[in-house]
Amino acid sequence: MEEIRFHGRGGQGTVLASISLAKAFFDSGYHVQTFPVFGVERRGAPVEAYLRIDSSEKILTKSNVYTPDHIVVMDSKLLGSIDVTKGLKKGGWILINAKDMPKDLSKFKGYKIALIDASNIALSNGLGTKTSPIINTAMLGAFAKMMNIPNIEFIEKAILDEVPVKRKENVQAARDAFAKVMFH
Repeated sequence: MEEIRFHGRGGQGTVLASISLAKAFFDSGYHVQTFPVFGVERRGAPVEAYLRIDSSEKILTKSNVYTPDHIVVMDSKLLGSIDVTKGLKKGGWILINAKDMPKDLSKFKGYKIALIDASNIALSNGLGTKTSPIINTAMLGAFAKMMNIPNIEFIEKAILDEVPVKRKENVQAARDAFAKVMFH
């Protein structure tokens, strides 16, 4: 079983990203479990969502994810306010929505880093506004490339099934991020 923890802010589509990614994994033959954790439920407040995947066994665990294998950071500003690596297993991936690599990489020692400018990709596809880009589908494409699973076609299908508006633009955002994700 692999566990993924998402860190985002209310209104970015963090929960929908975890649900859509779970659907993509389910459609590709995995057992999945996903659920959000909210503090203050308002736009801009920190949000966490969890995803568990297993290629062979049902998932019976019913707790938060305390020791994730991988982390998805929807807002790079969260890197300065919370410890996104808390409990992260050594060698795990950290996918960050940012233009540039964080200046202080010492806190990421022992982890692999992938970077995607999901905000710019979202805006170039007409998703959200300059002050509030909707980045979730771009992050899904970057995640699929980073992990080499699930296949991008399953990501596209999940977006078409789960995203209520601008489906074509959201699929394109996922494809763009899949092609542009950078690895450190």
